[in-house]
Parts: sequence; C-alpha cells; structure tokens
Amino acid sequence: MNIEFIDEQIYIKNVKNFDLGQTLDCGQAFRWSQNQDGVWSGIAFGKYIELFEADGDIVIKGATPKDFETIWRHYFDLERDYGKIIKEVSKNPTIATAADYSKGIRLLNQEPWEALVSFIISQNNNIPRIKGIVERLCENFGEKICGGYTFPSAKVIAKLTVDDLAVIRSGFRAKYIIDAAQKVVSGEINLEALKHTDYDTAREILMNIKGVGPKVADCVLLYGLSHKNAFPRDVWINRALQELFDGNIPDCAKEYGGIVQQYIFHYIRNK
Repeated sequence: MNIEFIDEQIYIKNVKNFDLGQTLDCGQAFRWSQNQDGVWSGIAFGKYIELFEADGDIVIKGATPKDFETIWRHYFDLERDYGKIIKEVSKNPTIATAADYSKGIRLLNQEPWEALVSFIISQNNNIPRIKGIVERLCENFGEKICGGYTFPSAKVIAKLTVDDLAVIRSGFRAKYIIDAAQKVVSGEINLEALKHTDYDTAREILMNIKGVGPKVADCVLLYGLSHKNAFPRDVWINRALQELFDGNIPDCAKEYGGIVQQYIFHYIRNK
C-alpha cells in the first residue's frame, strides 16, 4: 500500500481487501452515504470527507495529510493485514466461501461514544431508520461544519431530557441514550479505558448502561473499542452459526471473530 497526496487529494494505492461499498454500507457505521456518481461522503471524528474509487485506487477528498495520519489511516484499519487474516480463517471451507465473497470489508475504528449511541439506537431497528435517527441527533445537537454536522458529545446529551430528544424520534431508546451520556460524563463508564480492559470485563461494564445488552455491548467493543474478537449475535448470525457450524464459530476464526462475523453476515444477507 502506498499513500500519495496529489492535487489536495489522498490516493491510497495498491491497497487490497478494501471495497468502499462493502465497508461503508454493511451496518457497522451509519453516517456514510453514496451519491449517484458513486462518491461516498460522511463525517467521523468531527471531519467531513468524500471517498471514491479510481483506477483501482481509493481516493480521499477533503482530508489533509495530517488528518490522514491521525484519523483516517486508523479509522479505515489500513495497517491491518486482511490478506493474512483471510488466509488464516479460510482453513474452514465455509468461512473461506464467505470471506471470498466479503473480502472487501474492513472494520471501521469508530469514535467510542458515537459507536455506543449508534448501537443503542440500532436495537430492534433497520439501517435506514437508524441512519435517520442518527442524522437527526447530529442536526439538532451537533455542531455545524462544512458538509454537515458533528456527532454531539456526551456532555451535550447528558444535559438533555427525554422530551428534548423527542425531535430525533428514537422512541424508547431516548432514555438509554441519556443514561449512557450521564454515565460517560460522570466517569462511571470510561470508554477509552475499556479499549485496554479485557473483553469479558469491558463487556460487563458496558452492560451497566440501561438498554445495553450482550449484542449492543459486543458491537461497541468491536467497532468502537478495538476488541476484534467481539462477536455480535443477532437472529441472522445465530441462524447461520447453527446451520453452518453447529452453533459456534470454528477455532481458526475465534481470534478474528468480529471480522469473521462481518464476512458471514454480509454473505448470508446478500447470498
């Protein structure tokens, strides 16, 4: 992989196992959209960028070289050798099929607070509606920047009431969002510390937040707190595990459970 800065655009050259559509539209993040020209746009860590593919390269527009090094290189998980992971998990032929179909997916290393709120919102919800709620949350309580609105901080949300959040139309989830914000602001939940806490303990701590059960906790651990072995389970995944693996993922896949989960979910959802 080579990085070049040309005409105020960043070119990611010779990168393998990175497909924008598979990565940005697979249900792990909710602030990315694609226009009719195939350009993806979104906001993360308070920064707006656009991305597109050109002649085999991934091109980022709107990011400085400094932003790329401090935000986007890690956000898109560009330092991880996905080819090596695919080779390892493909020791199981069923996973090999799913990984080959889904090999363009990279896990996004999201801002922990945003991941927490996004997956609280995701409960009993579909992706279009999740995106709508998240966008209304940002438009009403985030800061205006070029390209849209930032994700509102925990400090901002902690001061709100359920009635204040009625505008985002999140239903029963509003009280859970506020509880999460208050626990983060008070220090009862230290999200950054949970990145360095063992998986089981971190999961248990997250479930002290109202409305955060095992699946939401695993999503936050996987997408926001860098626990790549976290394995979120929903109806689709449980059904696939039962039908394909007698209920549990093979040993060869456990170290990279979260990545394998994405491969399996994308494969069964589309195939």
